[in-house]
Amino acid sequence: MIYKITPQLYEKIKHFAKFPQTGVSLRQMVMFEELPIRLAHRVKELDELPHNLSEMQSITKVKQWYAQSFQELVDLPPPEVSEAVRQNLKAKAITSETLHLPHNTPNLYMRNMGAASVPVNGVASVPLGHRYYTNVDDFDYPPEVIKYNEQFVKTIENIKRRHDPVVTTVAYRKSHHIDTDVQAFLDRFYMSRIGIRMLIGQHVALHYGPPRPDYCGVICIKTNLSEIAREAVDNARFICEDYYGLFKAPEVQLHCRPDIEFMYVPSHLSHMMFELLKNSLRAVVETFGTDADNYPPIKLIVTEGKEDITIKISDEGGGIPRSGIPLVWTYMYTTAEAQVLDPDFNKSDFKAPMAGFGYGLPISRLVCGQETAFGWRRGTTVTQDGICRCFQYARYFGGDLKLISMEGYGTDVYMHLNRLSNSDEPLM
Repeated sequence: MIYKITPQLYEKIKHFAKFPQTGVSLRQMVMFEELPIRLAHRVKELDELPHNLSEMQSITKVKQWYAQSFQELVDLPPPEVSEAVRQNLKAKAITSETLHLPHNTPNLYMRNMGAASVPVNGVASVPLGHRYYTNVDDFDYPPEVIKYNEQFVKTIENIKRRHDPVVTTVAYRKSHHIDTDVQAFLDRFYMSRIGIRMLIGQHVALHYGPPRPDYCGVICIKTNLSEIAREAVDNARFICEDYYGLFKAPEVQLHCRPDIEFMYVPSHLSHMMFELLKNSLRAVVETFGTDADNYPPIKLIVTEGKEDITIKISDEGGGIPRSGIPLVWTYMYTTAEAQVLDPDFNKSDFKAPMAGFGYGLPISRLVCGQETAFGWRRGTTVTQDGICRCFQYARYFGGDLKLISMEGYGTDVYMHLNRLSNSDEPLM
């Protein structure tokens, strides 16, 4: 069934899009009234893309998904509660405004991009709103509130499933080149998608509980780097052996103190390490061949500083030509054959092709898809699907991803993670 955006719904979307988005840090990921505003911003921007991109079937499909999700949220009937409960909630909210809360450190990505003032199609973006809190004490909620929360959780779970194939759908294209306007839009779009899914995941995790030790929703206050790294290494080597039919994948030497811990989302960190390791493994295997007796080891080094956790992954997989370095940060660039998808697909369990979309390094550098493509080395198919996602994930929480390559030898990737967990969420 094709979802249609009615004029009345679009007017409501434009109304919500006038409200500023509210940035949060990892310590403050407890906002549940932000989703309709963020969804409205995305619908409006998808409808105002340059170069007639808004008319593309894939873009129209994604816009309809966001509009449908927006409508489901705003049409969810609020609970009918007594005046006493309303006053209690209101009093706690007012009390929260008087709290002296620690200031966040500016997100360097926002400083470099100047995203808050970047015009979209000549129209200045709405400025970001102030972060807000509601420090509500425990008390006995009436059944109406409990029932409403259950309905809300079911709604956002459906929204999350609906949006699972968004990355693959937007990536479906025929062009190998995009201009800076589209590149900037995709940066904003995927960064926002990360934030929306983070808010949904946090609320669902808090609802279902009970809380796991050291966890608040999906956030772990004592994320152990050594454990995450070992898991990512095992998973990446397993995929490499399975894909290339190897008896033993290249060795990964891990250098990490077992006691390094910080606040982060373990699933995000595991995903980033996994994708970066896959790139290095592919580069090494395709440089030396699948019939090689021995492969040079890949080194994974983790260090702890006062501000950052830095992860370095080094391989001897042939490197990247200097002229190709700028291209790995762009979307839709790939030398793999174009992937053919059913234009009507919308399955949430869709597994993307091995390569061919070119959505690797940019999204990685900014922080969810299911692509399993390996990386890029000279002389092989150019695909950056995994690294692209790591770029966005790293920058979402105030980190960064850098790549240094020596053509003819190998590549070093540096992933910087903000160990203070208090940088602003980059909303654009």
